[in-house]
Amino acid sequence: MPEREDTSTLRRCWADLVGLVLPVACAGCEALDVALCGPCASRLLARPERCEHGAGRLDRLDGRGPLPVWATTPYTGPVRELVVAWKDRGRADLTPALTAAAARAGTALGPVLGPALDALPPGAGARGRPAVLVVPAPSTSAARRRRGEDLVGRLALAVASGLVGAGVAARAHPCLGRRGRGRDQVGLTGRARGRNLAGQVAVRGRAGAVAGAPVLLVDDVLTTGATLAACEDALSGAGAAVLAGWALAATPPPGRSSEAIGRPGAAGLA
Repeated sequence: MPEREDTSTLRRCWADLVGLVLPVACAGCEALDVALCGPCASRLLARPERCEHGAGRLDRLDGRGPLPVWATTPYTGPVRELVVAWKDRGRADLTPALTAAAARAGTALGPVLGPALDALPPGAGARGRPAVLVVPAPSTSAARRRRGEDLVGRLALAVASGLVGAGVAARAHPCLGRRGRGRDQVGLTGRARGRNLAGQVAVRGRAGAVAGAPVLLVDDVLTTGATLAACEDALSGAGAAVLAGWALAATPPPGRSSEAIGRPGAAGLA
């Protein structure tokens, strides 16, 4: 843990030093003298929309519909640029804006998750609704080392905070890990993403810690759904009740407008 904290501190110090030498520019559109301009920031203010219909890997084989997933904004244009800058170009100055978007999403999803939580049996000795475990999709160890911290974990913490603000008991629970030395998913086709993750995602520690618990999965970008599907499989195998997922951004389905990710009329978990 100290080594990870030291790495994160070094990244922040390096970013501060670079900022003294080079002009700050918007990560989304390169407007000068601002880390994130108003128009680009406004793309993070949208209400989350259902988007699993565009991610074929979320289809289940047991007759149920695909895992319900929401996303805040399309993964196109300025949003794609700022997410890539945050993840891979050391733009830690974007973290407050992105975690704020995650917190707003948690607040918006609170009322949606409520009926599903009421339908779950209470845990042993528990009264009322069980607490939601907000589980971040795991990164490869190489990606964590390169970025200096678990960025999706930061989003999960913010989503949990938003749920609590909406009156839903919740906590971030980073219980998933990647086995072996799987590749990063960036640039892989849908089928290749599925193969890359086959058997690679597992519940760390005591699997019983998630048994019977309601789960909301969190990821930064939804593309084919392969990552969230692998996470759902691992958690369901450990006895968790995976209710839904949320991603900061989603790739629009083929043939749809680059600004359209939502399915008209989709609101609840049905």
